Amino acid sequence: MAVLLSVNLGVPRSSPATRIGVTGIDKRPAGGPVEVRAPGPKGSGLGSGLVGDRILDGGHHGGDLQAVYAYAREDLDAWGVELGRELPGGVFGENLTTSGLDVTGARIGERWRVGADVVLEVTVPRTPCKTFAHWMAERGWIGRFTERAAPGAYLRVVAPGRIRAGDPIEVVERPDHDVTIGLTFRALGREPELLPRLLAAGTLPEEIRAKVRRRLAGAG
Repeated sequence: MAVLLSVNLGVPRSSPATRIGVTGIDKRPAGGPVEVRAPGPKGSGLGSGLVGDRILDGGHHGGDLQAVYAYAREDLDAWGVELGRELPGGVFGENLTTSGLDVTGARIGERWRVGADVVLEVTVPRTPCKTFAHWMAERGWIGRFTERAAPGAYLRVVAPGRIRAGDPIEVVERPDHDVTIGLTFRALGREPELLPRLLAAGTLPEEIRAKVRRRLAGAG
């Protein structure tokens, strides 16, 4: 059974890697239930989909398509072995640390029920950035993370409610295409030959669909 191991909320930290000098990538497990709701548009909405979380750079993070970020404990453990260090829940900046759920293999548009009421929809993979690299302080981190191609998944909020550590996670809807988080990440990154496959997913967010079309047309 898939389960939510922790719900993680951002703690503001100074960071020379951001244009605003501060980041909310340092996320710590919440001590109790956390309210989940759609945050609205990126840049002008509430930022995170979790009440109490902090999105400091609203121009690049948060908003409805990136309301919640999930990462699998299994992938954190694999990284921990490679890096030779313990990686607590939230260290990758994820809001949800999961267990028993194939996050990389989740299909774009797949829906998860978390706890009794909350429903989340898989939207796009995470893209590693300079802030993430500075936070991890590992040599060549962006390249290594990209090579592993286990980026975690952003989700939008379909049904609001409250969640907490220990809640079950159930995949309640799965589209009939084969466009996964892992495939999308690889196509948008180092394997552009995969880009045409992304258009087969009717649930692919329009902004990503437009990016794919531009790249296929040679417009970058």
